Amino acid sequence: MSLATAWASIDDRAAADFWCTLEDRRPGLLPNSEASLFFATLGSLLAGDDDPAGRAALLLVLGRAYRRYHLLPHATTVGEALLAIVGRHGTHPQWKTAVDRATHAVRRAAARVGDGPAWWPAQVIGHERPSPGIAILTVRPWRRLPYRPGQAVPVCTPRLPGRWRWLSPANAPRPDGSVELHVRAVAAGTVSHRLVQEVRPGELIWLGPPADTGLSRDPRSTNDLLLVAGGTGLAPLRALVEQVAAAPADRRVTLVVGARAFVDLYDAITLDKLQCAHDWLTLVPAFSDDPGAEPAEQGEALTIALNHQRPDQDIYVCGPPGMLAGARSRLLALGIPATRIHTPAPFTG
Repeated sequence: MSLATAWASIDDRAAADFWCTLEDRRPGLLPNSEASLFFATLGSLLAGDDDPAGRAALLLVLGRAYRRYHLLPHATTVGEALLAIVGRHGTHPQWKTAVDRATHAVRRAAARVGDGPAWWPAQVIGHERPSPGIAILTVRPWRRLPYRPGQAVPVCTPRLPGRWRWLSPANAPRPDGSVELHVRAVAAGTVSHRLVQEVRPGELIWLGPPADTGLSRDPRSTNDLLLVAGGTGLAPLRALVEQVAAAPADRRVTLVVGARAFVDLYDAITLDKLQCAHDWLTLVPAFSDDPGAEPAEQGEALTIALNHQRPDQDIYVCGPPGMLAGARSRLLALGIPATRIHTPAPFTG
């Protein structure tokens, strides 16, 4: 039996038992109100079933939690309490090794994540399904989330506690603090499936600390922008458009939005409103499989984008793995300086 399977078999009482055990050994160490999410997140790391990006999200959240609640001097105590609980609720010969490894990984993560909240509770105030398999969630954190356009945040739903997945806000910061998230349900994506198919307005989710992805814009730069989006990779690039709208500074922006066909342009209404409101913004659709599209719009997004490329532009590319594969090398081969090319960096734990 794998560690992931063993962890999944632990029942709902375990989080409360963990907090009680920790409270007996070190009173006042962890607030009871935070213990359930902390335990579930630590357990997901312990199970070891996440991909590198998921592991990076877990370590960012846990590293912040250890710093926030001053757990680092007591990491051994936390690990011992965790081991006592998993041993009580189910046996596995590798539990102790897994707990030791998780504790060591969290210690390293806590040394580099900085201070601040580990998570922000946020209420879902809007849930739209503009296209099959895609949802646009609008959430309002209880405390303002200090992110920059182009960053990503770990997201967790109580429907699957302890499992965190990266999403990029699709808007620049708003006066009311609300954040728009674009989610595509993928076949193996348990978190994305619940966010798209199950979550409804009024529910709470958690947002983790914002992290740079390589798509944030240098605020000192006044270069024109060429933004190339595919699928929900549109989200961080739309946020950049909104950031420019707050202080345009004679900058021109071309946003190329790639989709298979016209019906797959899930955010078309908002994009049209942005284009109508700002004469410095040019919106270019790119359809990879739509014979009814105009000839200039037929093709994959990066190819169409190169028809609009100029030497004075910073280029941002975000989309599915197939779109990103080779994008940087292709642009470099065209003589575009590396400093002007921005693609999302992979998250690693």
